Amino acid sequence: MLQMQQEPREAADGDWPPQVELIISALETGQFARRNRRNSRRNPYRVRGRLRLFSDPPLSSPWVIYTRDVHARGLGFVSPHRLPLGYGGRIELPAPDGGVITVNCTLLRCREAAPGWYEGSIYFNREQPDFALPAGDVD
Repeated sequence: MLQMQQEPREAADGDWPPQVELIISALETGQFARRNRRNSRRNPYRVRGRLRLFSDPPLSSPWVIYTRDVHARGLGFVSPHRLPLGYGGRIELPAPDGGVITVNCTLLRCREAAPGWYEGSIYFNREQPDFALPAGDVD
């Protein structure tokens, strides 16, 4: 079972912009002011991911995203890019065990969170049991 609370190496390697941490902190603080609309509990999971949309040109670089949390059906992220809603693709994420997880996904939300930064949500096309909470860890 994955240990979601530990932050994988990549978040501490110096390629995590300070603005990302500030935005994530503000989003987490603000979420308690209104009712949580999420159907399932998410775990903190802060890694730098690479998103390739099926509509991207073949030799283009992947979009960089910084994840904030994850569950078996999707993840929340922050990005310096405004990404197109409803587009499908593949997300590559560093796994806590040092490997890489590649998942087919769909972009559900991407909206401006701060000038030049966007927060969004990705839906996994198939449930990912590696990101499921252990039994007994539900709200």
